[in-house]
Amino acid sequence: MFILSNLLVAVASVLSILLSIYKWILIIRAVISWVNPDPYNPIVRFLHAATDPLLYRVRRALPLDFGGIDFSPIIVIAAIYFLEIFLVGSLNDLARTLR
Repeated sequence: MFILSNLLVAVASVLSILLSIYKWILIIRAVISWVNPDPYNPIVRFLHAATDPLLYRVRRALPLDFGGIDFSPIIVIAAIYFLEIFLVGSLNDLARTLR
């Protein structure tokens, strides 16, 4: 059972890293949106390509618009924190019980 336990720890670690990277991509995109970036810049294009699909779904599901402020990045970051605490924590706890 230790092999399955190690696999779950590895999956939890990789998932935690991926969620953290995506969280930082969202934060960087939100900060860059304050300064009117060049839309042809490759970094800006990557940030939009990486975040627009998820942010669009959140905007469509929860049309929150208070004075031009977009709350979809905040909602997605909150969901990422939830996944980091709940899913990654649950996988680590399950791995601990299998040892």
